[in-house]
Amino acid sequence: MDPLPAAAWRWCREMAQAGCLSNPGAKAINSSFFILSSACDQFRLLATGHASRLLRVRISIVTPSFRNSVWLKLCVASVADQAGVEVEHIVQDALSDDGTQEWLARDRRVQAYFEKDQGMYDAVNRGWRRAKGEILAYLNCDEQYLPGGLLAVEEFFRRHPQTDVVFADTVVVDKQGQFICCRKSLVPWKHTIWVYNPVITSSIFIHRRVLDQHGLFFDPRWRYLGDMAWTVELVRHGLRMAVLRCFTSSFADTGENMCLEPNAHRELERVMEGAPAWVRRWKRPLHQLHRLRMVCHGIYWQKPLTYSIYTLRKPDQRVDFHVAKPTAIWWRRH
Repeated sequence: MDPLPAAAWRWCREMAQAGCLSNPGAKAINSSFFILSSACDQFRLLATGHASRLLRVRISIVTPSFRNSVWLKLCVASVADQAGVEVEHIVQDALSDDGTQEWLARDRRVQAYFEKDQGMYDAVNRGWRRAKGEILAYLNCDEQYLPGGLLAVEEFFRRHPQTDVVFADTVVVDKQGQFICCRKSLVPWKHTIWVYNPVITSSIFIHRRVLDQHGLFFDPRWRYLGDMAWTVELVRHGLRMAVLRCFTSSFADTGENMCLEPNAHRELERVMEGAPAWVRRWKRPLHQLHRLRMVCHGIYWQKPLTYSIYTLRKPDQRVDFHVAKPTAIWWRRH
């Protein structure tokens, strides 16, 4: 079967499962199969001694840092005040000379390590190798976790212990914390991910077995888009992925974000060299297929929301922002 029709067929099947296509018989079968397989997975995990580990889940967050002291303080505060979860926050600082080392070394809320690295992705790998948590993630200096975000993630992994990777949702804000857009995640598809990555790394959470059993660390050769290349590998390995439809983090479009720099666009061309030839030829149709998928999943629609983050003006307390008419379109980067 030609890859593009195969992707279209997969979309139809996914829509049937989501209830977007009217086929009651198929939906009933899919529902029964999902319940049965989930029950079997739960029994298998409990029967093999995983029960005790599921009852004591710990989350490890790694933050790569280099000359980003002001934003790092907000990031650290957003992890430290997460309630109801046991969190380990590791900061990998590449010997910053902007005052970061002076205050970070004394901050008891984090485990700080100061050492040269080969870039952001190497720093994350170093932190993950030091981490003790069952659930792992990385949070850049210009990102924050929203109140209750990590608790929602922990509870999701408890309910779905067979899941390897969880994608949640992100609020994009400007330097002052004002709303820009909301980015809702989708489980990446094998082929469309090359033309559009439907996730933001601040809302990606992995089970420890992704590293221990599959060895899927970041490739430190990439400097800007290692997260995209890494997500492609997650998909290639057939890991069990799921979406947590909950806003767990914020991403600040500061105008200085590495992933939004011109060099990142040039690196994207190198990343695309790894895509199948037919994907490069069918890039536009695949992008349209992804947009159709977003429409069917309601990604472009969002009810009024309120988020709470630390800001440059008030770094010591969260500030609430209410958005009456949220948009999913990042107009500045569209």
